[in-house]
Amino acid sequence: MNSHEIEIILSRQWADYLSIPVFITDPKGNLIFYNEPAEEILGRRFEDTGPMPVSEWSTIFNPEDEHGAAIPPDDLPLVKTLGTQQPATGSFWIHSLEDERHFLTVTSFPIVGVSGYLGAIAIFWKNDPDEN
Repeated sequence: MNSHEIEIILSRQWADYLSIPVFITDPKGNLIFYNEPAEEILGRRFEDTGPMPVSEWSTIFNPEDEHGAAIPPDDLPLVKTLGTQQPATGSFWIHSLEDERHFLTVTSFPIVGVSGYLGAIAIFWKNDPDEN
């Protein structure tokens, strides 16, 4: 892992122990880590994809609303958090890199450390679209 603030390093360690999927980004929106449960949904290990800019991770999984319409990156919860530094939540469809379709609920929140805003975290899980 590149040189990051201690809060980011601890967030990554925390994510490694969770049984739910987690994304971690830097303040510019670059995806700097996702954990093993996220790998299972996304269809690729983080070691294989590596870090990704927001322009890539916000579109690579083809997020769609309940009617199959593409969701613009700015409407994704994690991108909203990156722009506002406020928590956000939402539910939508994605296509994994193995072309499996999953309906996800996502909650994102900013990471704030001693030196200020450091990035954001998104936790997400597969959901039943009929329950929303």
